Amino acid sequence: MFKRKDTDFILQLLEILPSVALLGPRQVGKTTLAKQLMHNMNKPSVYLDLESPDDLRKLENPELYFKTNQNKCIIIDEIQRMSELFPILRSVIDKNPLKKQFILLGSASPELLHHSSETLAGRIVYHELTPLLLEEISKKYNYQEHLIRGGFPTPLLIENSKIRKEWFASYIKTYVETELRMLGMKGTSIQLQRLISMIALMQGGILNVASLSKSLGVNQQLVSTFIDYLEHAFIIRRLHPWLNNAKKRIVKSPKIYLRDSGLANYLNGIENMDDFLSHPLAGTLWENYVIEQIASQFKRELQAYYYRTTNQAECDLVLIKNNIPFISLEIKLSQNPKTTKSITMSLQDLKTQYNYIVIPECDEIFYINEKLKVGSLELVIEEIKGIIK
Repeated sequence: MFKRKDTDFILQLLEILPSVALLGPRQVGKTTLAKQLMHNMNKPSVYLDLESPDDLRKLENPELYFKTNQNKCIIIDEIQRMSELFPILRSVIDKNPLKKQFILLGSASPELLHHSSETLAGRIVYHELTPLLLEEISKKYNYQEHLIRGGFPTPLLIENSKIRKEWFASYIKTYVETELRMLGMKGTSIQLQRLISMIALMQGGILNVASLSKSLGVNQQLVSTFIDYLEHAFIIRRLHPWLNNAKKRIVKSPKIYLRDSGLANYLNGIENMDDFLSHPLAGTLWENYVIEQIASQFKRELQAYYYRTTNQAECDLVLIKNNIPFISLEIKLSQNPKTTKSITMSLQDLKTQYNYIVIPECDEIFYINEKLKVGSLELVIEEIKGIIK
């Protein structure tokens, strides 16, 4: 029921390239989007789900199947379950690259990316499908509903908070006990669940592998592996610091947070906006929600970082264009934000052309001083879209 913002862009990619991979976490809407694309393409299409025994049987002789359907777009769901298809796809595409079109859907993993990049180099483009963005659902839901429920389609549509809790509990259980292990994750399910819960509690904090290792009772290498897989599975984001300033003593460790606000809220016991506003992590959860919305919205045009120095200069989000700081954003859970010494120092260091304080609600963007504007998330996103056109 929601049109993804990149639908038209994906169709354009398919007009140029023989294959497109849609990667993202389970239940994010990859299959729904693929089936929508089927109705908007300029050729017939077929859909195969590698979790279906019937569809698996169709690929017992994949080369014959692909030849039989050579004039169709072939959509293959759960591609990570059959990585041996990649060399065959390369061969089939190379025989007639103009006729072949494949849409590959899968949960990302190092193995999947390795196999596909190695065999389909130059023949495939990767597109990340994130949970639904605020822009994509704003006609039906406001920012508060989106902030609390998150962007996974099913819990977003669930009105009953108790049922929504059950969905998230089941989702985590599936990831911990099935999905991540299928992707090659080692470690016990208890360790994995504890790690996800710990990340939720330190949402937006500086990543300290040694501290996590000590708390989990496992070695640091295993914790690093856990975090790598969670990042490849699009569950967490490591927000790295902007370091292009040799004269400053800059904090060099990334921040870490759960990307979906609904999942983070569930793990922090937040069911509604009252719970959210009274929670000790409310300011940080709001900050991470805004960062994720903006970083995901502009992922093709701008790169997202944070900035912090040892002398207390700090910026929550720095958007980089052509390797130069372009836009800075400070994020405040307040309707009456004020400039601070930290903000002033960061603007002097970064020399960004556009600077904002993002607050929850605002009728229009306004200047708080000659270099700094204040606006709501929706208004700031619209202004950035105009800036980068």
